[in-house]
Amino acid sequence: MTSETFLWHDYETFGADPRRDRPCQFAALRTDAELNVVGEPVVWYCKPTDDMLPSPDACLITGITPQTADRLGVPEPEFANRIFEVMSEPGTCAVGYNNFRFDDEVSRFMFWRNFIDPYAREFRNGNSRFDLIDLLRMTAALRPEGIHWPEREDGSPSFRLEDLARANGFSTENAHDALADVENTLGMARRVRQHQPRLWNWGLGLRARHAVEQLVEKREVLLHASSRFPASQACIAPVLPLFRHPAIKSQWLVWNLREDPAPFTEFDAEMLADLYWTPNADLPEGLKRLPVKWIRTNRSPMLSPTGVLDAAAAERTQIDLDQADAHALKLADDSAFVAALLEIFTSPRAAESFDADTALYDGFVPDSDRRVAERIRNQPPEQAAALLSASPGPFSDERMAELLLHYAGRHATSSLEGPQREAWRAYRRRRLIDDPELASVQLPGYLARIEQLRAERPDCAGLLDELAAWPAHIGIDGL
Repeated sequence: MTSETFLWHDYETFGADPRRDRPCQFAALRTDAELNVVGEPVVWYCKPTDDMLPSPDACLITGITPQTADRLGVPEPEFANRIFEVMSEPGTCAVGYNNFRFDDEVSRFMFWRNFIDPYAREFRNGNSRFDLIDLLRMTAALRPEGIHWPEREDGSPSFRLEDLARANGFSTENAHDALADVENTLGMARRVRQHQPRLWNWGLGLRARHAVEQLVEKREVLLHASSRFPASQACIAPVLPLFRHPAIKSQWLVWNLREDPAPFTEFDAEMLADLYWTPNADLPEGLKRLPVKWIRTNRSPMLSPTGVLDAAAAERTQIDLDQADAHALKLADDSAFVAALLEIFTSPRAAESFDADTALYDGFVPDSDRRVAERIRNQPPEQAAALLSASPGPFSDERMAELLLHYAGRHATSSLEGPQREAWRAYRRRRLIDDPELASVQLPGYLARIEQLRAERPDCAGLLDELAAWPAHIGIDGL
């Protein structure tokens, strides 16, 4: 039987959008189940392609310019394959800090762009994934002893890794360096395992989807730690599972029982839908969003029975279980209201992707296309470019056909024939200059932000000079 190991990992990226921005650095440490380091750490850089501009602010945070990544890095297909291989080692639990919401999305969209199965490394060969941040939120709320919990100016807890590391005596000198962040994540995990071993084991047990399903299927009041709950309330709330998503079987809708459902029961399904989909800032005065959220049973949601809430934790988290039970009873007695909530999600929303690069979640790829993708992954990009001229094309999924042009354009430009080269040039122009849906950073805003930062950060003149030179380096003038 394969022994379980943890792969503690982190990305530094050229922006904050994991779908559209690109990674520049990856670091990882492997430990055994007792969190002892095994093997050597890895630190890899990724060469940027000529269809992206970095966020100047992101570069100031990491200190990594595209020129640095270009000099130290490998092409993205090789970078992606290296990461896929270390994450796919049998028995690996890939774990990070806020990785479910960011780093895992970086991995998935990078694998997708490079014809690697985005999900395989997450479950095959006894593999799994875990995110430390919500376990820390639950620990701070329910069992904080043994760990120092930094506070924001308003007195609420801070879960910024840098703040936690500093409060617990770890080095923050190289914060936002991928390996330094990995080491601090591992340090915080060791603290939880040492001081709250039962909670550590409970949290890891929630990696098993069936364990989560057993909790939510009872439709009983549970405690749930999540960033969706405000830090002023310790990022935790009593919740009641209402129903499984009608189309996505791994998701359950839960009601935040800090909120009384009564004011919402007077609304019809259409109004409830507006209260769900409309951002708070856009709602009319006097209305607020539905106090519901989705729990993903395949994403280790931090749930626990209410019996673990002792008097000290109840005071610390401002949770009144009697009130929560009363609110839960109202929901249980109003099946028409719950049915109206379900109606919000019975009609599928139209796919929102404007670009094959970000269309990963628009549907699963046919098996025949996945086999072609696997062949592309294992051959030089120049051979992949030759497939663009095949008739019929190699893919039945239109997204994959478009990805092939992007892949060849980025990594085998000289192999493109005339019409393909022109299509790639037009796409690059849209990403870099014309279409804000395709990229989070485009040339006019990029140059303007650099000039703003010159005034704000004269100490970073050299880095800003490098950023100013990047557009010419990738030939934007020729577009």
